[in-house]
Amino acid sequence: MTLPNPVRPLVEFPACLRAHGFAVSPDQTIGFLEAVALLGPRNMGDVKRSALSLFAVPPDRFEAFDLLYREFFYGEIIDREQVADSEERDDAEAREDIGLEAVETTEGEASETGMEAAAEERLGRRSIAPYGEDDALSRFARLAPEILPKRRTRRFAPARSGAALDLRKAFREAARRDGEFLVLPRRERRRRQRRILLLIDVSGSMKECSESLLRFAHALSGSAERFEAFTLGTRLTRITRPLSNRNRELAMSRVAELVADFDGGTRIGDSLQAFLSVPRFASFARGALVALISDGLERGEPDAMVNSVRTLARSAWKLIWLTPLYGDSEFRPETRALTLSLPNLDGLYDGSSATSAIACFRNLRRTA
Repeated sequence: MTLPNPVRPLVEFPACLRAHGFAVSPDQTIGFLEAVALLGPRNMGDVKRSALSLFAVPPDRFEAFDLLYREFFYGEIIDREQVADSEERDDAEAREDIGLEAVETTEGEASETGMEAAAEERLGRRSIAPYGEDDALSRFARLAPEILPKRRTRRFAPARSGAALDLRKAFREAARRDGEFLVLPRRERRRRQRRILLLIDVSGSMKECSESLLRFAHALSGSAERFEAFTLGTRLTRITRPLSNRNRELAMSRVAELVADFDGGTRIGDSLQAFLSVPRFASFARGALVALISDGLERGEPDAMVNSVRTLARSAWKLIWLTPLYGDSEFRPETRALTLSLPNLDGLYDGSSATSAIACFRNLRRTA
């Protein structure tokens, strides 16, 4: 399909950003076009503000973004080394601001253990093994339609022992039998599966269990009627569409291509704020079972995470938190962000693997 001339630069600009290391998803590109259409735009400043908002450009890459923006839309000639120098300078300044001067010497150790939260943004790809816990996942996929929580809708359906009389049907039957009521038909409200929303932390501290939890998300995606999934790290990524593929190997491959912040920093609060700032995304949590899967080792501002969790709890039917640290009998929530978030949670459960997540969802049926 040939794009109109005014639209073509807006579609090509995200590709330019991706070519220079900016993680821009297809959903963000669509959102960028919608934002520009909403604003008019009246001037090029509206286009730039839309790009900064929808592409979630980190503060330490503002200068590199500005150089590419001016080159693409204004035709300014810039030196490619200037872009690289600005990124290195911004990265150094960011490390100095958060006190991580020695990060280069300890980065290897931190990535091996995967048990410490990092404050800086590290973009990285990872291949996700599609196999593991196959029996448990297959069994859960078969039983999920019955296990997952349901809600009563406003629509009615015939029922043998319903609480309400179906008077319309009763009078239709009576009209066919000369006014005699042989049986009083009953009805009850239909039940529909609640939406399931997964928010999965893929930062470095979740390295040992994030792959297993993504396989769990894939199994749940194929069984739930309405399902949404996002990854959290240093940015927010929607992975609902790649998970919808029935082939687990292909689904995991597409997720690995889409998520750009695997094993990076931990900014749960910023990611949740980004989720809530998009009305369409925030609507996914309304009346849903929301499962936030993270160890809670927040390195950003605790208030951002606490406020976001409080907002989610107000909108969701239930908000549960799954943490891999819960499996330790001596585990106690000690981080300020997680401690302050506990009153807004409907439960704290083990989230160390797909098997433990399955057990959590099985138990929810008993308490629903």
